[in-house]
Amino acid sequence: MSTIFFWILIGIFLYSYIGFMLLLFIINLCKKIFWKKKKRLGLSTYEPEITLFIPSFNEKEITDSKIQNSFALDYPQNKIQHVWVTDGSTDGTPEYLKKYDSIIVFHENERKGKIGAMNRGIKLVKTPIVIFSDANTVLGKNTIREIIKEFEDEQVGCVAGEKRIIGHISDKAVGSGEGIYWQYESILKRLESDIYSTVGAAGELFAIRRELYEEVEPDTILDDFVVSLKIAQKGYKIKYAPKAQAFENSSFNIHEELKRKTRIAAGCIQTLLRMKSLLNPFKYHFLSFEYFSHKVLRWTVIPFLFIIIPLLNFWMISLHHLVIYELMFICECLFYLLVIIGRLLRDHNVRFKIFFIPYYIFFMNYSIIIGIFKYLSGKQSVNWDKARRA
Repeated sequence: MSTIFFWILIGIFLYSYIGFMLLLFIINLCKKIFWKKKKRLGLSTYEPEITLFIPSFNEKEITDSKIQNSFALDYPQNKIQHVWVTDGSTDGTPEYLKKYDSIIVFHENERKGKIGAMNRGIKLVKTPIVIFSDANTVLGKNTIREIIKEFEDEQVGCVAGEKRIIGHISDKAVGSGEGIYWQYESILKRLESDIYSTVGAAGELFAIRRELYEEVEPDTILDDFVVSLKIAQKGYKIKYAPKAQAFENSSFNIHEELKRKTRIAAGCIQTLLRMKSLLNPFKYHFLSFEYFSHKVLRWTVIPFLFIIIPLLNFWMISLHHLVIYELMFICECLFYLLVIIGRLLRDHNVRFKIFFIPYYIFFMNYSIIIGIFKYLSGKQSVNWDKARRA
């Protein structure tokens, strides 16, 4: 019985990180072979009015660069409303923004978190498409056009942009690991979107149809993820636009990254508990499969397997004395040796960034465990304690 249990856990682990991606690749390949997608003919004339919606808290020091980036985007400026919601800001951001005549500022002194700003500000938006972006991200020049292309399909209710971590030669463990991780996530999202719908969106850059926005609970931690999933629950698709890019620096150091990852993990558990209905395959079909494989396993099972599998593997060796268990245990020991090396070198500039991958994977799953207990103990605030960026 213990042997069966051990191999089931190994199967779950491999499926989560490798098998799910391979399965998506096979499904996508079959879809391309047996179902020919209609190509768009000619240049599109679809140019709806849009709102570039930026929730901001004490971001005065980067306000000018964000606005200049927003004004430089390739889209008719007379069709863009630039909206900033600065609730709770105490650094003079609302007053500073008044020097820009084309910026609409919604401000209240009370701080209710990013979701509070979104719930309040969205009621004042009139355009059919709303693009959410963080103040500390730089958008690619063609971002709006790449997003709007997807909305030509009436079944699309939300579009997720691609988050890019700006790589530097001087990047240490955090920057290198985070950048590689987001490349992996981008592949998954692209495959999911090509097949049907990706699972959720990241707050750095995503867009929705204004009429589909559903106000969410004021204590919601992962606002972007919940807002996009609620649109998917209505039967609309979340499309992934890889050429709509949001560039962001990596976290300043491992402590800032731990703070960020812990919050995300707490929000993931909150979302899972509140959106259990998404696990109903009879109602949500392929979306349920994607949600379970891409998110739920990663949030609830995988982090603990980093502890359980080596312990169980050691027990298997004592019970059976088979070479396969010994080889697996050696591989596990090598992995943790690389984790330790990554920990020792995390604040150094290492030419071969690949050495940081095991450390970042372990660190990420450790953060999830911390986040789970932090949420269950009620210690995770809805207000985002901003992580410093490189």
